[in-house]
Amino acid sequence: MKADELKTFCAAWPGVASSIKWEDDLVFTVASKMFAVLCLQGPDRDRLSFKVDPERFLELTDQPGIVPAHYMARAFWITIAEPERFPRTQIEEFVRHSYDLVRAKLSKKLQAKLG
Repeated sequence: MKADELKTFCAAWPGVASSIKWEDDLVFTVASKMFAVLCLQGPDRDRLSFKVDPERFLELTDQPGIVPAHYMARAFWITIAEPERFPRTQIEEFVRHSYDLVRAKLSKKLQAKLG
């Protein structure tokens, strides 16, 4: 999934913002909390990282094309290192679930504010 496709996909969700961080990563947040990171340049270009359920972390990282996310694996983040191995719908499901996981950790007041 390319950057413009990911931006379009996530744009309608409440509280979502995106920005460039660390010079070459497109970071998506909900209420300033990261839920997805897409590398835009270099050898990791098009790698997509996001949060998953703790109980699925090992199952997913055992699959070809998926690895623990650098620096974020301890928080149960994975990276799709070979996006061509996965259908777009599956990647969209992963990203949406990551958004839902991060949003669920926000305060009830902030969740209500987002709608």
